[in-house]
Amino acid sequence: MTLRSAASVSIDALPNPRGGAVRPAELALAEASLAFEQREESGAALLRAAQALRTAGWLSAQRFADALVRLSPLASEEPAEAPAGAQRVRPLFGAALRDFRAALERHNLRELSCSPTLFNHYHALCSQLAEHAPGTTVAFEDLALCARPVPPASLHAQSAAQLAHLRARYERALLPVLRSQVDTGSAVALAVTNAALDELDAVFVELAGPDPYDFWRLARACAKALRAGGHAARDTDARRFYARCNLALADHARGIERAPRSLVRATLALLWRDYALFGAAAEDAEQVEVLRDYGLSVDWHIAGTQASEMLWEAGALEAQSRGALHGSLSRDLGVLSVNANAYEDFLQTADASIQALSAHARAADQPEKADPSEALQAGDAAYRLGSAACALGLGHVTLLADALGLAWRRRAHAGVATPAVRAHVIVGAPAADTLEQAAEALRATLHKVAAGVGPAGGSLTQAALTALTRAIEQGGA
Repeated sequence: MTLRSAASVSIDALPNPRGGAVRPAELALAEASLAFEQREESGAALLRAAQALRTAGWLSAQRFADALVRLSPLASEEPAEAPAGAQRVRPLFGAALRDFRAALERHNLRELSCSPTLFNHYHALCSQLAEHAPGTTVAFEDLALCARPVPPASLHAQSAAQLAHLRARYERALLPVLRSQVDTGSAVALAVTNAALDELDAVFVELAGPDPYDFWRLARACAKALRAGGHAARDTDARRFYARCNLALADHARGIERAPRSLVRATLALLWRDYALFGAAAEDAEQVEVLRDYGLSVDWHIAGTQASEMLWEAGALEAQSRGALHGSLSRDLGVLSVNANAYEDFLQTADASIQALSAHARAADQPEKADPSEALQAGDAAYRLGSAACALGLGHVTLLADALGLAWRRRAHAGVATPAVRAHVIVGAPAADTLEQAAEALRATLHKVAAGVGPAGGSLTQAALTALTRAIEQGGA
């Protein structure tokens, strides 16, 4: 995994020069920034931005904008009139608004979902809100996985003696990791920490069961991603992950068959974070496969230098400037403005994907012809469509296509499970009619996109996503 330099702390991913732009939101944020600087009311402009982002299907960004809306009254008050603590709000609010504007203008939907910088701002905003409205709590996955279905994960039965042995090993290795100080520690301390992380990895391997949705398989992939990104012994979120896995191991020993939903979501979001922001390399194939089993896709990248990334950023900015100067290079789809060439490319690739999905859905209604490899191919077609929609900025299409890809993945896994595995797996095969309805909803949405209609998630799209979510999260149809 290749990570960006820490020098650009407010930029978590490269710009997407061919990505769609929500111009009404960008203009509204510019207006809100000016109002904030002049100590005027900014809530109305921020509310317009949030509404535009929701219409575009940029739901993680909309959630961030909603937090700004709720905190804007405190941030705009004059110091003399502000209640206790409000002077802490203003610089916090200003920094969050500034970085949010910058991220929005990079047109990278995955960054808007998974940016640690934006999440830190979001957490700080919500912490301020919690002082005035107790009970407001947020987690990274609230932004990263906003509106995405997440399937349940199993804890397969093992002998009490084996689980007790593994938990003892896990707890011995956990302590050095929680105490580690990688940035300031000696070479000896670093070696101790790495040995402890090796032991935790080994325990994950021994815990993992045959279910593709076994929680320890997901945890093992997350641990690999954290170590590849240099986060395992340094980040608070990583340490919390390891500590929560110890609690899950205690649940496992008590005979509980499913991992806590909140832990599954948190683990999945951590696994996706760096791959969503920076892409994946060949050595990350195993982790990427786990992500696809949970409805998430990533781009593959070719490792580059910091200099090459700077050149990419400069080229991206130049391309965006050219697009702004030449209106003929863009197409308006309601609130979304897209690059005309990227739009045409998307329509061509999307048509092939939707044809394949419709054909697979019709065939799925014939159980005697069920073929797990066909289901995997259908899932891949849905993910291709979702990734292309994400790159163009079609948020609603992205969510529905990715959910359909996940549903097909679950159908594939359910089809290959042996009787011995089926005795304790929780993979349910979504019903054929649910898959077909989702494919038809995607087709109808894409017809609207091709006709130049805005990308709003209509009732048909929302109904299809709701049905898929129910089938995925409840383990079956």
